[in-house]
Amino acid sequence: MSALSGNAAATPAVALRGVHATYTERGLRVEALHDVNLTVARGEFVSVIGPSGCGKSTMLNLIAGIDRPSAGEIAVDGRSAIGHTGLVAHMPQRDLLLPWRTTLQNAVLGPELRGEPDREARALAQLDRFGLEGFADAYPHMLSGGMRQRAAMLRTILLDRDTLLLDEPFGALDALTRGEMQEWLLGIWTELARTVLFVTHDVEEAIFLSDRVYVMSRRGTMKLEVAIDLPRPREREMTTSPSFVEAKRTLLRSLLAETQR
Repeated sequence: MSALSGNAAATPAVALRGVHATYTERGLRVEALHDVNLTVARGEFVSVIGPSGCGKSTMLNLIAGIDRPSAGEIAVDGRSAIGHTGLVAHMPQRDLLLPWRTTLQNAVLGPELRGEPDREARALAQLDRFGLEGFADAYPHMLSGGMRQRAAMLRTILLDRDTLLLDEPFGALDALTRGEMQEWLLGIWTELARTVLFVTHDVEEAIFLSDRVYVMSRRGTMKLEVAIDLPRPREREMTTSPSFVEAKRTLLRSLLAETQR
């Protein structure tokens, strides 16, 4: 069955079928993605891990409609996403907050570009939930790393899309702040009932957050899919459970095989 067909109840939030992506650099043809197949059900939290340069960010750019694949199907809620921006909310690796805009002004950038009249009221109502109460008028250089990421996440949420693409949003944070942000994100995800496709280099982070984890190979293809058998809500003590340890062992073994190639 095509990713673009089927009834609405069974239609995944995101579906990639046989996706290839190539580009030319200095006269050489480089294949970033090779025959990628991936699905994310509505309301699911799915992570993708893999070696640096394996095509994880490229894949998110394709789903977001920023780039076009060389071959294959990409669908968001049953609709082709190839060349169509705005179907998902995409948060890149860097927070990309504009230094001349306040927290509030950065958060409402998307709604502002769409001309939504109530954008500031919507954002102000969310500041407390995002741990930014009292910082509406603060500029990015006045915020901590975690606060900057929450501001960027608020900007992403205010795009009002059912599916979020998050590209290593916590990669630049220290270990303590990163752990706090993981728990905060799970709370937001549960409360807002969004679909999340999350890219990370951190195996423990992927397991703690996700329903399923995909492993990408150096060749830019999906080599492994692991279901995470942990109850929700997640608690930090779960990281020592047999299910967590077994999932970590399986994922690390797969990643190590790629680093030794």
